[in-house]
Amino acid sequence: MFEKFSKNARMAVVATQEDAKQLGAARIGPEHLLLGVLANAEPDLAAVLATRDITADSVRAAVAQRATADPLGGDDAEALRSIGIDLDAVQASVAENFGAGAWDRAEPEPKRGLLGRLLGANWDHIPFSTEAKKSLELALREAIHCKDREISSAHLLLGILRAAESTTADLVGGREAVSGLRTDVYGMLDRAA
Repeated sequence: MFEKFSKNARMAVVATQEDAKQLGAARIGPEHLLLGVLANAEPDLAAVLATRDITADSVRAAVAQRATADPLGGDDAEALRSIGIDLDAVQASVAENFGAGAWDRAEPEPKRGLLGRLLGANWDHIPFSTEAKKSLELALREAIHCKDREISSAHLLLGILRAAESTTADLVGGREAVSGLRTDVYGMLDRAA
């Protein structure tokens, strides 16, 4: 399928690997695909995104903030407490059983060297999440729907927006903004045809 991507779309997908590494992600998600599209958009798409004030810098900052934010905020802790679960006690139990930093470690360190390769290390390759794969599949469907021969960064964006879960929707301004942006991108594609 990668051979059907335009040059900019290929660059966008390749850039997701570096963006995910820089942001400390264990998997490439739709938010990383969005960053790749924003950084590698064709001029017409870049203009559409600019009119909505959606920039790579603003999205990168939001993704970085989410990555460092506490996954369970005060409201979540209170909700758990209301059903008899004390989050502080759970964290203390994890630390007692698995070590002081166990709560903070998302995944084990990858294995390095020849032995690591033999045992399945990924040599700093970050896999695509199911959601990101779905966005790529939907990008192909968008290109077919538009009767285009290649998948452009506009089709990638449409695929991301079509599969947008709440995190991705928030990055572009919410559900209403997703709908409006899809309309704008379709209009841009219609004018180009």
